[in-house]
Amino acid sequence: MTSVIETETTFEKVIRLLRWDKPAGRLILMLPALWSLVLASHVAGTVPQLNLLIIVVLGSLATSAAGCVINDLWDRDLDIQVERTKARPLAARSLSLSIGLVVLAVAGVCAFLAAAYLNLLSFSWSLAAVPVICFYPACKRFFPVPQLVLSIAWGFSVLIPWAAVVGSLDLHTWALWGAVVAWTLGFDTIYALSDRPDDLRIGIKSSAIFLGEFTQLGILAFFIIASSLLLWLGIDMKLGYPHLFAWAIATILWIWQYWQLIQPDLASSIYQALFRQNVWIGFCLLLGMCGASIQDLI
Repeated sequence: MTSVIETETTFEKVIRLLRWDKPAGRLILMLPALWSLVLASHVAGTVPQLNLLIIVVLGSLATSAAGCVINDLWDRDLDIQVERTKARPLAARSLSLSIGLVVLAVAGVCAFLAAAYLNLLSFSWSLAAVPVICFYPACKRFFPVPQLVLSIAWGFSVLIPWAAVVGSLDLHTWALWGAVVAWTLGFDTIYALSDRPDDLRIGIKSSAIFLGEFTQLGILAFFIIASSLLLWLGIDMKLGYPHLFAWAIATILWIWQYWQLIQPDLASSIYQALFRQNVWIGFCLLLGMCGASIQDLI
């Protein structure tokens, strides 16, 4: 790994800093925003507008990029002590702090411009997300469940597009927000399981440590909450069979993930694979929501 890092160009290091070499984490933030855009458009009786779709995609990429840099700036002295993260550019000191700050500034400006394109309510929610995103990495030092803070940050990806389309938030918005928060708690706790030995050694907090022997049950509970809220949304919003079919697939896969997690002696790679599977689950749900909207137009 060291020889590979030494031969990387600065551009390649910046790509790794932004995690663009690992698209799963970028997509799993974008998906709730797309859910919100599709469902809010359903409420408005229309299809998602192309300009808003572009803004949601670009805004989520820029926000995710800024969040990754903020996280690595906070954690550069901790990441070097964790097997999974020790090769990150700022942790390995293969990329300078000044370059990291420049990349953060560029990503922040791009995110700001995307938010500024939206209406006042969306822009206000975008600004409200900033301190949560900035504060999340610090929570690992003292808050027992930092994944909850991350999940709340993820939840803004629901509020911002919905406000942009509808101009207000309602019970359906908050039900989707709750589903996203619960889903994020589930998949990020799975992700935290791969780091639990290192986190225990260096004193980092995580939901996988806080829940202890009940971690797998906690993950199942988070997925059940997400599934229940998504089912209610489908029924109350009359999304029909496309959403119900996608919901059933997602729920079965979440139960299957729990079954995988209770197997003994799982390797770290299994936890990361289960995390990545949630991207496909998210896409499945998105297709169901899109199918419901198309069904309305026929």
